[in-house]
Amino acid sequence: MAKIVTVEQMRAIEKAADASGLTYELMMENAGRVIAEAIQEQWPYLIGMKVLILVGTGNNGGDGLVVGHYLAEQGAEVSAYLTRERSEEDVNYSRLTKGASQISSVEQDQNWKTLQKMVSGADMIIDAVLGTGFQLPIKGVAQDVLSKVKDELRLRDHQPIVVAVDCPSGLDCDTGQIAEETIACDLTVTLAAVKPGLLTFPGANAVGKLFVADIGIKTDQGELADVALELVTPEAIKHWLPARPRDAHKGTFGRALIIAGSINFPGAVVLAGLGAYRVGAGLVTLAVPAPIQSMLVSQLPEATWVVLPHEMGVIAEGSVAILKQELETTQAMLLGPGFGQEHATETFLARFLSEGAGISRGTIGFLQSEKREQVAVSLPPCVVDADGLKLLKRVPNWPDLLPKPSVLTPHPGEMAVLTDLPKDEIQANRVKTAKLWAERWGHVVVLKGAFTVVAAPDGKTSVLPFATPALARAGTGDVLAGAIVGLQAQGLAAYEAAVLGAYIHGRAGELAVEAIGTASSVLAGDVADGLIEVMVELSW
Repeated sequence: MAKIVTVEQMRAIEKAADASGLTYELMMENAGRVIAEAIQEQWPYLIGMKVLILVGTGNNGGDGLVVGHYLAEQGAEVSAYLTRERSEEDVNYSRLTKGASQISSVEQDQNWKTLQKMVSGADMIIDAVLGTGFQLPIKGVAQDVLSKVKDELRLRDHQPIVVAVDCPSGLDCDTGQIAEETIACDLTVTLAAVKPGLLTFPGANAVGKLFVADIGIKTDQGELADVALELVTPEAIKHWLPARPRDAHKGTFGRALIIAGSINFPGAVVLAGLGAYRVGAGLVTLAVPAPIQSMLVSQLPEATWVVLPHEMGVIAEGSVAILKQELETTQAMLLGPGFGQEHATETFLARFLSEGAGISRGTIGFLQSEKREQVAVSLPPCVVDADGLKLLKRVPNWPDLLPKPSVLTPHPGEMAVLTDLPKDEIQANRVKTAKLWAERWGHVVVLKGAFTVVAAPDGKTSVLPFATPALARAGTGDVLAGAIVGLQAQGLAAYEAAVLGAYIHGRAGELAVEAIGTASSVLAGDVADGLIEVMVELSW
């Protein structure tokens, strides 16, 4: 996992690294080299490419000078434009002068003609003007240079590739707020750790593809290792995939029980079932109200079925007795997709959870009862999604009724219902909100949306690297919930199943866009199909 750190934390990390022998000069050299390597990985044909480095006054500018040196060594035609002239004693500047085709500065370019000409002819622009310590607003020469570059870019028919060193200039790396002068990037190579502003809108819109570069800071260095907030990477989670031994049978990979659906929302059942099967669950059992079973069975013939009592097409309280018989052979359970919010299903959910927690239902609320016989039933690891979350809100003491830790998968609107917080407040503090309520409830929270946040009760928190409109479509959340319960059925713990499931789901959304050609046409079923390719990627 890549750590996510504030600007203040990053300063402390670099200071500690310098004290341990990894000097600032060496970190700068490493940074420039790995940024150049990342560029070459994305765009291998650098020979003859015209690359313009925009060089600021601080360490970010120094990183840019090193990038220019390494790109020139790879055959690029490198030029540099400085916001302030540098001394020949600056080793990185002196080295670049030997390989650059042209170097100019604001002081030498009083009418901006040189900058305009350099921008108009560039195939690639490296933004190394302002670093992570920047705070709004942009002022002075940096503002003038970035404004002139943006003005010139507007005149071009074909836009150059833009790469940011550590962060796009003008982006507040703590808050995600952004200046109007900021140049949108195709690639941002951030150094040592991710900064939260790169994953926060509106600033995230300017980041482009995000790459985290290793500049030599040891992962076990205390100031870095102690950070609990992480960005999920495939390399870090691929080993969580359950093994597939050759002598396995379907029982090896667990049974997922999906309790879902209603007459108005039947499709959620199949989408969740597909999600569970595609990530490797051995058996998926779909428990649905009777009227919709016949219309669904042909859509997922691999599933087994439990037909539940209903009231007007929604799951009714009488389903509790039937489902209790299924729990002994169930390794993980999903509640909620397509439930609807009818009173009959609310009553079912309340009784099902209360009896699972060893509580008998009284005439008012849910009370410990000495007069009624306790029914021994143990709920398996659980995922709650969609309408199930909204119904939970109506169940007294629901956090204690769910097996701990369960996985809750709210989108911001559902999180607002569960917490009574305004949705705007939740969106403005996504990580903080998920962490707070995961600890308070004692359950894993998957706060869906751009850069989905997964928080555990013990404070561990991960952010997913996906922000794609392909997932802003009805039914995609059902696929995610199914994937998580499918992984839990195979033995993964709640937090690991949530993180891995969210990664597989988010990446599947990206692949669906690539396959179809536009995010506008991606359906939830396309995302379910994309799970296959992600499983292949992670298996290598």
